[in-house]
Amino acid sequence: MSGLPGAGKSTVAGALARRVGAIVVSVDPIEDALHRAGLAAGDETGLAAYLVAEVVAREALTLGHAVIVDAANYVEEARAMWRDLAHECSADLTWVDVTCSDESLHRRRIEARDRGFGPTLEPNWQRVLTRRADTEPWPAPDGDRMVHVDTAFAIDAQLADLLTPLSARPSDTAYQG
Repeated sequence: MSGLPGAGKSTVAGALARRVGAIVVSVDPIEDALHRAGLAAGDETGLAAYLVAEVVAREALTLGHAVIVDAANYVEEARAMWRDLAHECSADLTWVDVTCSDESLHRRRIEARDRGFGPTLEPNWQRVLTRRADTEPWPAPDGDRMVHVDTAFAIDAQLADLLTPLSARPSDTAYQG
């Protein structure tokens, strides 16, 4: 998964996992657990959460399970980690880029959201805009497969469009709504 906070990554991940029987490994609850264990919020706990997610995903892949990693992946270093893991485990990798094209809807989601996490994991709208500005461009490495989901539209209507590219060869497919 990839996308801004509040775009709908967790919703898409859950719906997709139920449909295909995949395991969801979500970075935010891991980071929240690190905070509850007494580790201060910061770049180190964010990195630690990604590394824990990588270990969990590796174990699941090694056991033959399909895995959906629910994480922002807004920097290339994080994306490279998942590419390396897929290569290491001989697993197919498909990026699901989640956006919400309706900015007012996206903002309302952020302002109403309460997942029970601390404030560092529940950003305000200004932090979402900052994250958008800090998101590194996607390179076009050979073999990357990318599908796009726009959560301004119904998720169920897009699942069928998602499942076809996930089982196909690399391509760039978008749901236009």
